[in-house]
Amino acid sequence: MDLLLILTYAAICWTIFKIFRIPVNQWTLATAVLGGIFLISALLLLMSYNHPYSSDGRIYFTSAPVIPVVGGQVVEVPVTPNAPLKKGDILFRIDPRPYQFSVDQKKAALAEAEQTVLQLKAAVDAANAAVVGAEASRDRSLQAFEKFQQSNENAKSSGRGAVFSELEVENRRGIYLTSEATVDTARAQAVQAKLAYESEINGTNPTVARLQAELNNAEYELDQTVVRAPTDGYVTQVFLRPGMMANPLPLRPVMVFIDSQDRMLAAAFIQNSLQRVRVGDEAEVSFKAVPGKIFKARVGEVIDVMAQGQLQPSGALIDPQSPERVSPGQTLARIELLESTKDYQLPGGVVADVAVYTHHWHHVAILRKVLLRMSSWMNYVFLEH
Repeated sequence: MDLLLILTYAAICWTIFKIFRIPVNQWTLATAVLGGIFLISALLLLMSYNHPYSSDGRIYFTSAPVIPVVGGQVVEVPVTPNAPLKKGDILFRIDPRPYQFSVDQKKAALAEAEQTVLQLKAAVDAANAAVVGAEASRDRSLQAFEKFQQSNENAKSSGRGAVFSELEVENRRGIYLTSEATVDTARAQAVQAKLAYESEINGTNPTVARLQAELNNAEYELDQTVVRAPTDGYVTQVFLRPGMMANPLPLRPVMVFIDSQDRMLAAAFIQNSLQRVRVGDEAEVSFKAVPGKIFKARVGEVIDVMAQGQLQPSGALIDPQSPERVSPGQTLARIELLESTKDYQLPGGVVADVAVYTHHWHHVAILRKVLLRMSSWMNYVFLEH
């Protein structure tokens, strides 16, 4: 666009020299050149500050690398390159057999664990029954011991000799104490069986809970053998074929998925060009792919960050002289088209010229519009013909 101004001024000067027959000498040429420098510089400054222009407009889009969650041999690739896909459509399948085997194994282990829980319940019942039996045996032993002991005491109080010998009484006492120990052992075993049966995590036996979690993970991995589209879009440049290996590590994408909805037309401006630009300001767009056509638009948003100022966690300190920070950087403004582009082929990444018109210096805005149309028609002439 700067070249257009220079060429236009040169054409005007040539016309004036011809019409008014101004002699061409060092004074007239110097006057024309210096006048052109001051005039064009003033116009460029006014247009750049009040009605910024960018030849670095572009349609940006989101591409997502497709990396499988699980690894294995690819058995099917039903997707067609560049064909529209809906969210959830199948991109490719990984051999599910190893993961199905794992699921079957976890199911068997879970069933075994659930059976073990039933056995623990039976063990608790058996231990409780053993406690009851041990207590009954202890009571009989106690009664026998007390009977022997009481009989001897009654015989001694009546002046008769002992009915049972001391050895028999001690034997009965030993049997009773043994029965008491047996009761304690049975009770301990019952408590142990009860703890084994009633130990729970969120109301579930620990072994059952662990195996259920492993089964859930195995079923999740089995489900991930079918890789699906994350959103509406399409895949491009599909080189994956059945028989190839697809693995999550190392991180090597096997496809590139393009989100068909997440697109943005943005233009890069030098930093001082956006000082007067506000959201909603009028704009015009001329795509290189559609020469000669001007699209009405408006400023949708001024993105308030630049790549040169971003910081990411690393083991290095900030280096102001690093190559990515040496350049001042440009500011992006999101541009909203007010006209439909369905009749035109505008792939993601296509470039465009963008002019923004603020509410200042309307006469300069007219000049900017004229120059944008001249630039678009020049693209049409040189590109189309």
